[in-house]
Amino acid sequence: MYKEPYSFNLKRYMEPERFERFKEYAQTLDSPVLIIDLDIVEAKYNELKDSFANLQIYYAVKANPMNEIIHLLDRLGANFDVASSYELRHLLNLGISPERISYGNTIKKAKDIRFFYEQGVQIFVTDSENDLKKIAENAPGSKVYFRLLTEGSGADWPLSRKFGAHPDMIYSLILQAVELGLEPWGVSFHVGSQQRDIGQWDDAIARCKYIFDAALEEGIELKMINLGGGYPANYVDPTFSFQEYSTEIQRFIFEDFGDHPPQLVMEPGRSLVADAGIIVAEVVNIATKAKNNLYKWVYLDVGKFNGLIETIDESIKFPIYFEREGLADEVILAGPTCDSMDIMYENYKYKMPDTTQPGDKVYIFTTGAYTQTYSSVNFNGFPPLKAVVLPKK
Repeated sequence: MYKEPYSFNLKRYMEPERFERFKEYAQTLDSPVLIIDLDIVEAKYNELKDSFANLQIYYAVKANPMNEIIHLLDRLGANFDVASSYELRHLLNLGISPERISYGNTIKKAKDIRFFYEQGVQIFVTDSENDLKKIAENAPGSKVYFRLLTEGSGADWPLSRKFGAHPDMIYSLILQAVELGLEPWGVSFHVGSQQRDIGQWDDAIARCKYIFDAALEEGIELKMINLGGGYPANYVDPTFSFQEYSTEIQRFIFEDFGDHPPQLVMEPGRSLVADAGIIVAEVVNIATKAKNNLYKWVYLDVGKFNGLIETIDESIKFPIYFEREGLADEVILAGPTCDSMDIMYENYKYKMPDTTQPGDKVYIFTTGAYTQTYSSVNFNGFPPLKAVVLPKK
């Protein structure tokens, strides 16, 4: 069987000069380790901010809560969306003003709502009657926004079913919010993480318009649409550019709201930090299961349980670079733990130089989001994925 030489389109994922800095710094570190370039985070933030004239950005802290990222985004003027009291404490300890924080999780205990309110947080999301009543009891007078249910079609990592409610339920909650003394601020949705179908925003914005009009008939003026996340990072499968997403979404908003759009909010996470990170890993072993097997098994020192959980069902396909030259072997990639679930890619075959040896470095691109925060605490004794910031020149 003819095999082509191994190749990797490095320029698609990072400038070669910048990558050399990653490699040089990696020589001083034990693997596996996530290295973050803050310059890329800043560039992504500015690109998103500059693409809309009327946008407030609430960074989704869950994507990557590293102190250095929080301090950078704070300096750039970002707000922050958090999912738990633990994230709130983290931000408060870093000096983030509670007035710039929203509680963006629809699943929350009464005591946590009370804690947020006591700390000065004034913005809460909701999608159910019980949750709305808990907000009214524990955070009286607060701003609330209402999360719409979306299908998540076209997303590599869908966020459907668990969150949000249908428009008829949202309408009912808006009316109840007024009766409970809360301030209905607007409507939110999330079309799914790493969303490739820009048209999903069109449908969701149209539903928002319907709710805005229905509420206004009852004398309630909603003032905000939270567009959620969904902007893409640069994984193996191609996507449209930031600008193409922004241009189309603004067209959808104009079609429904004309020259007087509501306040726009976004909660980006992956799109701001994923491209800024590279996981430096090591080949632990290369094995052939039988003489006639077509594919080698390649075991890395990083896997599903220490950073790469989004490879479940091979949903997110990270770009992976092997340093050696040689003919390209198609391989199965697995992690280091004693768990048969710890296989990253078996159906989708990655290519590796046939000269690769145990001990070689492996570079996994676009891993700045949802890697360290997803890693297990102590499975098989492995510690959580270490993360560091790339030193400035």
